[in-house]
Amino acid sequence: MANHISRRQFLTTLAATPIMASGDVAEQPYTYSVKGKIAASALGQSLIHEHVLVDFIGAEKISPDRWKHDEVIRKVLPYLLEIKQRGIQTLVECTPAFIGRDVVLLKKLSEQSGLNILTNTGYYGASDNKYLPKWAFTETAEQLASRWIAEFEDSIEGSGIHPGFIKTGVNSGALSELHQKLIRAAALTHLKTGLTICSHTGPALPAREAIEILKKSGVHPSAFVWVHASGSAEELENVGQSGCWISLDGVNAENISKHVNLLTFLKSKGRLAQVLISQDAGWYRPGEPDGGEFRGFTTISDKLVPALKANGFTEADIHTLMVANPAKAFAINVRKA
Repeated sequence: MANHISRRQFLTTLAATPIMASGDVAEQPYTYSVKGKIAASALGQSLIHEHVLVDFIGAEKISPDRWKHDEVIRKVLPYLLEIKQRGIQTLVECTPAFIGRDVVLLKKLSEQSGLNILTNTGYYGASDNKYLPKWAFTETAEQLASRWIAEFEDSIEGSGIHPGFIKTGVNSGALSELHQKLIRAAALTHLKTGLTICSHTGPALPAREAIEILKKSGVHPSAFVWVHASGSAEELENVGQSGCWISLDGVNAENISKHVNLLTFLKSKGRLAQVLISQDAGWYRPGEPDGGEFRGFTTISDKLVPALKANGFTEADIHTLMVANPAKAFAINVRKA
């Protein structure tokens, strides 16, 4: 027999389906992994700020021949398989251009691990501009944005791989003129592409200044991830009132109780739906024997989540932090002020 649905079922289904003005079904929220376009809802449990490889030699000296893919994969792949076994599905790889971003390497690791891996466009001005290419000092915000937009539209260095977010970095004090320009370039890129802006920021002062620049540029703070958010719990909540994402991405075995307390406070203030958590772990270092000491990615799964549950966090709270928030934060859509 043919399958029939009731009028009520039909209307319920219709109401749940987004419709565009033209009558076509609207595209579901999406982003880009290194393997291609992916529904944001398919990201699953996500670590939103990690690193596979970071090369601190500086923008003028960095070169991809400083590392070999096979050696990096041999070192890093077991750590990725470790988190896959714990239910992690997505790793957001935050290494920017000129500090070791290697999107072809990331694609190989994604294919061999079964994890979704996101990469980025943008430039990193923190550490006193050591990792900025020379043209970042002379080009306008519009010119820099055009470079980043091209990576989104045409792919990164002809690889066919598209960025899933923007990564910038600023120093921890008041924003210099150069770092203000980086934020403006990120704003222009967001307005053209819908990519979320993840900015290495730290204290509340540069975060507030960056958010003001974004707002004046026409970008809503919900498009901004306050990376390495630091300060008192009250400062985090206060800046969070803007609507930005609060990224507590320095979780390690020694600061579990600190993060439990911060998350408990932010939950009490109704901010849990704006919080992202990660470890800033990994870091294969070219130039060091066997890539140096590599910190694995399991602390959140093995230590923080159990500690949160022991302190009254529900499965729904954990889902908010690990699944719902990353899917919303990294969905590609223009968020205007």
